[in-house]
This record gives sequence, structure tokens and C-alpha cells, in this order.
Amino acid sequence: MRRQWWVVAAVAAVGLWFLVSIEPVLMPFFVSMILAYLGDPLADRLEAHGLSRRLAVSLVFLLLSLAIVLTLLLVVPILGRQLGQLIESLPAVLNWIQQTVVPRIQSLTGLDLSTDIDQMRQAVVDNWKETGTFAASLLAQASRSGLALVAWIGNLALIPVVTFYLLLDWDILVAKLRGSLPRSWEPAAVRLAGECDEVLSSFLRGQLIVMLCLGVIYAVGLTLLGVRFGLLIGMLAGLASIVPYLGVIVGISVAGVVAFFQFGDWLILLGVAAVFGFGQLVESVILQPKLLGDKIGLHPVAVIFAVLAGGQLFGFTGVLLALPVAAVVMVVLRYLHEHYKNSTLYDAGRQRTQDEESP
Repeated sequence: MRRQWWVVAAVAAVGLWFLVSIEPVLMPFFVSMILAYLGDPLADRLEAHGLSRRLAVSLVFLLLSLAIVLTLLLVVPILGRQLGQLIESLPAVLNWIQQTVVPRIQSLTGLDLSTDIDQMRQAVVDNWKETGTFAASLLAQASRSGLALVAWIGNLALIPVVTFYLLLDWDILVAKLRGSLPRSWEPAAVRLAGECDEVLSSFLRGQLIVMLCLGVIYAVGLTLLGVRFGLLIGMLAGLASIVPYLGVIVGISVAGVVAFFQFGDWLILLGVAAVFGFGQLVESVILQPKLLGDKIGLHPVAVIFAVLAGGQLFGFTGVLLALPVAAVVMVVLRYLHEHYKNSTLYDAGRQRTQDEESP
């Protein structure tokens, strides 16, 4: 038995080394796995209504493609334009902070912040124009490195192809994987897989929908108030909502500063607070109970650590997979903790009780 565990550990170590070695080419496959996982339940429902697997997968693939294309065509240009306007307005914002906010802070605390703010403002003034040509510089750099550009385009082109074939054979792959498990491991493995699927579906489908809904609520509310960069601030606050309360803290702080600087009226802050308060109300009363419940259970600190650790280890691919992997690890740790609490290592008296009860 001990030898079998050594074999399993060796295979796992080799597999981890292999994944680390080929990390630069993993991104399109992991993105495709996530998209296929998200689309498989809908394909199963369509298949249950009498459609063939290929036709069901084709419809799901078409819906995913339309959603991605519409997002790229409608939202991304607006966000890019608002981001450029925000960068252009930074020098004026810092100048207002230096002339209005800093003197008040100095009168209340006695701290001299003028030098630091002036250095920050000068740095922004000197460099903000360079950020406006970032995309052009990136494209020029990619053009000079033709092989890297071809590889990048090839990776993007792989995503729809791999997604389609994974969706087509998803149930077959799952069945083969289950059939390959050692018979003695299958009951525990199936139980863990079910719990992991529940957590992952809650996160990938539930949390992403919550983030999207909050982003839309914040963006529409701020835009109706007439706040500049409303779409950009709302979407960023929605993305930051992956950590509980971080989205509303970041969003209301940035939107409050922008709105007050734009209108110069304290009453506008009440409108900003009302927008984010409404978003929090919708999240707590409707979105969280309906879409998430208490299934994920990841602590906010664990969320932050997982994202940072994933980015440090595997770059963008690691950030993409950080929270799903953390959710699976949480399920496995919960399973191990349950076994530990029922073991003699945790309670030595349990073994004595069992020995006494045995004939």
C-alpha cells in the first residue's frame, strides 16, 4: 500500500513539473476548459429535449461566440475611450487635490503633504502622454517580433476550436476519467467530484453573474447621474466584487472623488451612495441567495491570496485559474479535515473505545 502511494506521489510530481514546463501554451486550453464547463449544462438540457449532441453543442457555441463578440464590439471600445479620458484628467485632479484638499489636511493634522503631491503630479504630467501610445507601442513591438505575434494569434485561434471539441466530448471524457479510477477510490472520488462541481458551478456561473450584474447596476446608475467614466468605474467595481465588500469600497471611493470633482457639490455624493447602496441591496436580497447561497465559502483573505499566488506562479493563466483551484482545494481540505476529526490521531481515546467494544 505504501508503495502505491509513492507511485501516486511520483506521478503527481511529474505531472506538476510537466504543467510548469509547458505553462506558456496552457492558456488557450484552460480558457477552453472553463468555457466548455460553463456551456456543458446548457448543452445537456438541449440534448435532453431531443437535439443531437453535435447540434446542441453548436447552438451553445454560437451563443458563447455571440456574447463574446458583442462584448468586444460594444463594451471594450467605450471602456478604452473612458480610460483614455481618465488618464488625461489625472493631472487636473492632482492639481485640485494639491490646491484644495492638501491645505485642509495640513490645517487639521499639521502634516506637510505638498511636496509629495507635487512630485506625484509632475510624474503624471511627464508620463501620461506615453500611456496614450501604449497600444501602438505594443503593436509595434509585436510586429518586430513576428514569431511572438504569430504565436499569440494562434493561441487565440485555438480557443474556439478546442472549446467546441471539449463541449462535444465532455460527457465522454468525464465517463472515461471515472472509469479509469481505482475501484477502491471511486466512491470517495465521485463524492469529492460532486462537491467540487457544486462549488465550481456556484463560483464560475454564480459569482461571475453576480459580478456582471453589479457592474451593470453601478455603471448604469453612475451614467444616469451624469458622472464621468461611469461605465469604467462601474465595471471595475463589479470586477472588484469578487472579494466581498471590496467592490463597493473601491467603487464608491473612486466615483465619489470623480463626482465631487466634476460637480463640486456635496449632494452628488448622496446620489453615488444611493447607486452603490441599491447595488448592495440587490446583491444581498436577490443575487447572493439565488445564485450563490453558502456554497463557495472562500474567505476574502483566501481569495486575495489565491489570486496573488496564482499570478506569481503561472502569470495570467494562474490568475485565471486561481479561484477555481482554490475552491477545489477547499473541498479537498474539508474532506481531509473530516477524516482527521474521525481518526485516532485527533482522538487517541477513539481507538481504545473501539478495542474495548471489539470482542
